[in-house]
Amino acid sequence: MATSDGYRVIALEEHYFDPGIAAKYDANTGFEGKPVRKRLDDLDDIRIREMDAAGIDIQVLSQGAPGVQRFDAESSVALAREANDRLHETVRRHPERFAGFTTLPTPDPRAAADELERTVSDYGFKGGMVHGLTHGKFIDLPEFWPIFERAEALDVPIYLHPAIPHPDVIKAYYADYVGAHPGLLTAGWGFTVETATQGIRMVLSGVFDAHPKLQVIIGHLGEGLPFLLWRINDALSRGTDYSFREIFCRHVHVTTSGNFSDTAMTCSIAELGIDRIMYSIDYPFASNKAGADWIEAFPLSAEDKKKVLSGNAERLLRM
Repeated sequence: MATSDGYRVIALEEHYFDPGIAAKYDANTGFEGKPVRKRLDDLDDIRIREMDAAGIDIQVLSQGAPGVQRFDAESSVALAREANDRLHETVRRHPERFAGFTTLPTPDPRAAADELERTVSDYGFKGGMVHGLTHGKFIDLPEFWPIFERAEALDVPIYLHPAIPHPDVIKAYYADYVGAHPGLLTAGWGFTVETATQGIRMVLSGVFDAHPKLQVIIGHLGEGLPFLLWRINDALSRGTDYSFREIFCRHVHVTTSGNFSDTAMTCSIAELGIDRIMYSIDYPFASNKAGADWIEAFPLSAEDKKKVLSGNAERLLRM
């Protein structure tokens, strides 16, 4: 498969549920009995049929939120390793259609770094994904830097994916309205605030100074950060020569996952440049067809459309 212009279409924030991890959460995911759960569990007929219908050649698969960030160190390592082995078997079964992101057991940062190396070196995985906080801690803290050191050495990115906000944040910010509007905690606002905060902290932490080749990915067209980048940079650079914007634009890539907005896309291109934007759907939480129809209609030159649909991902993920 390929576009009429002869290049592949790659979508790289496309989720599934590993059975071992899902079994630990089944009473609490909120997806039981819903059509989306059937698609999360399927890694064959339904998924590939819906990819074909939307013209998607390759999905880079990742465990859906929640991942293993909430388990103890020993359990997270065992669950992640088993999940990554199963994902490898899925990719082997459909090598022309799937690639993988490593599930990272961040409660044990050094084991997570080793697991990243194992799966990249032995299985050809394209990077790692982290789902939100690790026992209430943001991933930019120095204890987690072995993961970023290894990612830089392996020349693979880390995908910073949302998860439910910290319980104290939920209580302070959302408790008044979340009962009537549960989506407020997730894509409605909570995911955006949590992941944008993580993106800002990554820049401020100095991890990019320590690891100058490190690259990270943020979905949903950057969780609003491209729109706010000028103002953030202005506030943080007053009276100094510090440039938040320069660091951010050198180390962060964004995907279109679940944010099929012309306005957000135009802003992201203007702030980050076309070379740092990659096509994603956020399957099965967002519609393949909606994403495909949107990107087809969005005004891009043929060269820029090729970059977004595959070229940028091929370069960053070495596909």
